Amino acid sequence: MPLALANRYARALVDVVLAPGSGVEADTAVTQLKDFAAMVDQSAELRTVLLSPAVAGARKRAVVAGLGEKLGLPRPVRNFLFVVIDHRRIAHLKEMAEALEGALDERLGRVSARVSSASVLGQPQREKLQRELSAATGKQVRCEYQVEPGLLGGVSVRVGSTIYDGSVRGRLDALRDRMRAE
Repeated sequence: MPLALANRYARALVDVVLAPGSGVEADTAVTQLKDFAAMVDQSAELRTVLLSPAVAGARKRAVVAGLGEKLGLPRPVRNFLFVVIDHRRIAHLKEMAEALEGALDERLGRVSARVSSASVLGQPQREKLQRELSAATGKQVRCEYQVEPGLLGGVSVRVGSTIYDGSVRGRLDALRDRMRAE
């Protein structure tokens, strides 16, 4: 599915979720859509029913309605899934969920950051790092943490296309480059 199409579906759901009185938390909608997409990926039977052109649209809607009720999906998310089914785009639900997260971040003034550290960061370190990144970017930062022992120490952060490298490995590489240049 072209990214533009996934973004179009995502923006439509963002409009609904952020509308006053929608009754849906933005982050909850993202989580629910990702969970539903994962369920479709993991269940061959569900995937077959939802992707098969031999199964009538009304039957697919009934399956999604039943699952939505059991999972506690709010009406806007279920209606979004109905639209996706009606337009035969259910195979691209995962891309739409990712695009939804990006569109919500954009609308709510948030950015995602990937933080790599040599060891697991404690909660106080995470909070301080998140505050500093928010101050540097001027936006609310949502961090994803990963451990990368090859950094030797410190952290490396990627926010969009910007990399903040405060790792020991990064400093050693910079020192090596300066020594080669001299």
